[in-house]
Amino acid sequence: MFSVVTCIRENHDWRLIVAAVIVCLIGNLASMLLLFRAQECDPGQQRHWIMASAFACGVGIWATHFISMLAYDGGFTITYGLGLTTLSVILAICVSWLAILVSVEGSSEYSFVPGGILMALGIGSMHLTGMRAIEAQVDIVYDLPATLIALWIGATLASMAFLSFKRLKGTKRLLVSAIAMVLAIAAMHFISMSSITLIPEPGRSVTTTVLEPKALAAIIMVVSTALILVALGAVFLESHLTDLRGLANASMEGLLVLREGKIVDANERFQQMSGWQLAELLGGDPTSVLMSMDGSTTVFREETQLTTKDDSEIPVEILSRRMVYRGRNCDVLVIRDLTERKRAEKMIEHLAQHDVLTGLPNRSLFDTRIRHALQLAQRKHTQIAVFCLDLDRFKAVNDIFGHAEGDRILCKVSTILQRVADDGDTVARLGGDEFAIIQTGKQQPDAARKLAGLILDGLAAEMDIARDPTAVGISVGIAVYPTDGHTAEELSDNADTALYRAKHGGRGKACFFDAEMDEAVRARRQIEAELRHAITRNQVSVSYQPILDSRTDTVTGYEALMRWNRPGHGMSEPEVFIGIAEESGVIVQLGEWVMRQACTEAARWPQPLSIAVNVSPVQFMLPNLCERVAAILEETGLAPERLELEITEAAFVRDRSNVIATLMRLHGLGVRIVMDDFGTGFSSLSNLRALPFDKIKVDRSFTGILEHDAAARSIVRAIIGLGHSLGIQVVTEGVETELQRQIVIEEGCEQMQGLLLGKPDIEPSVKLAARESFLATHGELDRPLASATITAAE
Repeated sequence: MFSVVTCIRENHDWRLIVAAVIVCLIGNLASMLLLFRAQECDPGQQRHWIMASAFACGVGIWATHFISMLAYDGGFTITYGLGLTTLSVILAICVSWLAILVSVEGSSEYSFVPGGILMALGIGSMHLTGMRAIEAQVDIVYDLPATLIALWIGATLASMAFLSFKRLKGTKRLLVSAIAMVLAIAAMHFISMSSITLIPEPGRSVTTTVLEPKALAAIIMVVSTALILVALGAVFLESHLTDLRGLANASMEGLLVLREGKIVDANERFQQMSGWQLAELLGGDPTSVLMSMDGSTTVFREETQLTTKDDSEIPVEILSRRMVYRGRNCDVLVIRDLTERKRAEKMIEHLAQHDVLTGLPNRSLFDTRIRHALQLAQRKHTQIAVFCLDLDRFKAVNDIFGHAEGDRILCKVSTILQRVADDGDTVARLGGDEFAIIQTGKQQPDAARKLAGLILDGLAAEMDIARDPTAVGISVGIAVYPTDGHTAEELSDNADTALYRAKHGGRGKACFFDAEMDEAVRARRQIEAELRHAITRNQVSVSYQPILDSRTDTVTGYEALMRWNRPGHGMSEPEVFIGIAEESGVIVQLGEWVMRQACTEAARWPQPLSIAVNVSPVQFMLPNLCERVAAILEETGLAPERLELEITEAAFVRDRSNVIATLMRLHGLGVRIVMDDFGTGFSSLSNLRALPFDKIKVDRSFTGILEHDAAARSIVRAIIGLGHSLGIQVVTEGVETELQRQIVIEEGCEQMQGLLLGKPDIEPSVKLAARESFLATHGELDRPLASATITAAE
């Protein structure tokens, strides 16, 4: 080590040594950059980049050696032979290529070791060849052990350089590997130079032209740096162009470059879209492939058609931009394939106007078609028939056999309707099991009657309700223009009204709209429509009618009665709308709302009086009725034993077993069960025996004739006696006269209810609180409490 330092200090010009190290570092940095680029390329281009890396590395080794040799002063004038000098640079480049190739492409994780050994051998062979190129009157004697040590150190440092390149990341990867390679080159050179001996040979002839060492060093440095910079510049230019073209080819849009109205370049995507090769496009006119191009060079954006090589047309969007391309101003056309977008737009448009399941026009397209048909009919003075169709039994079939079977039936019905209708007719599915037909260009009503018959016969032929449990029927309502209406809304509403009459008139039939016959239906449907919004519009209220103890005339509870303040009709009694609410299912929403209001009101009363709420038979069809009642009780804080649920005997007709199970669960909650309107309808003594009734109510129809009908009095007496024998309280409702009251008391009924005893009141809690305050101040009244109760109620 001491001899190496001595050699550098005493036998070398340190300024040229620094220059040699700089050139070596530049060369190795360039080599590592190129090697980094090689690893990013595909296998087909990787070896080209490895060759460029080996070129930079070999030139760096060669330049380092000769600059260092020019810095060396051995006491003799030294020149170099051209042939061996040239051979030395070739050896440096070739062996560097081989070493890098082994290190980078080697399959073993230790491939950096043989790569480092090969690199050391390359440096050594270049060094020895360069030394053999010396032209001087001396003999050079080498120290073999020192040479081997130099090879070992060089192999170790070169291996470390390749290992650093493999393991490290980012800038550190380039710097560490380049510095390690510089150390390997420098160590081998200076260890070898420190071990040689120069022996004078005066008789040897020298043929090489003598050149000043410093001048030669400058020339070598300039040439080496120029070569390295050229290599780097070529790499940068090639990679830049390759990346730009690769980016253009990776684009999902086609690109056409135009200069002076002619095609000068196109990317691969455009070639794929059009089917034309680049050679076939170059120099051509863009209007030959793009239909609406006019050769304009202005910036624009438009949709047009691309003509392909096989003469097919593709919808495309063109966006034009100006740019400098290859040093000249050009127009670049960005061409986007709109095939998928156009297909998607058509699909979206179809889905927006057609039913997904059956493919029939939906309500939106039906409304458009009927308006167009009316415009044409008004202009040509022709007639139109509008059909509204609804499937019978479809909900039951869909619930029992599943939605897949329901979908199959809908598709089958749509097929039948399309088959029997004419090509000019519109068959639409409006939603669910509702269909509609627009019949145009026919003499009405004969054509409509014929089509209705075909529909009923066609459905009956393919769906036998008697044999096939999944078969459905169909009901048809028909309205004719101009007899039954002049607008699309009128015709649709009137056809729907006729359908409603057909369904309630036996189903499986067709009905034409009749203004007189359908007036009642229209009024009924109007009530149904208004009821659906009665709660949200604050049209529904609850009144409370007191229930009195027959012996003491004191109030024991109240019954909640629903009232509807119908706009334009005033206050409507339950008898007017309850039946319609039950048929339409609105009673479920109304009944739950009344129960919640009643429980909320009762929870505010100062006394723990009972509150009776009527429950419709339709509500008992709900599987979660018990859970809903429990939730209302919890929400309002009302004790369950204060709530009385009144049911009629009609509740047992539809599903007796489920109704009994629900009543048992309600009774288990602590809720009291009341049999309302006892003595009418489907009265059965078995119901009283089997069910947990806490109270029965004598129907008002018997109470109203007690005064002059002995049979009615006998029936009331029997009901009261039956209740007493079963331990069930009895309430007589509809007491409106004093004589009726006296008869009920004489027959032993415990509780009474009626207008004589108290009218329905909206806020009984206020009057109850006032009565409590009065009694607390004045004590009990001298007159009977019944009259005081009536006064409070009124």
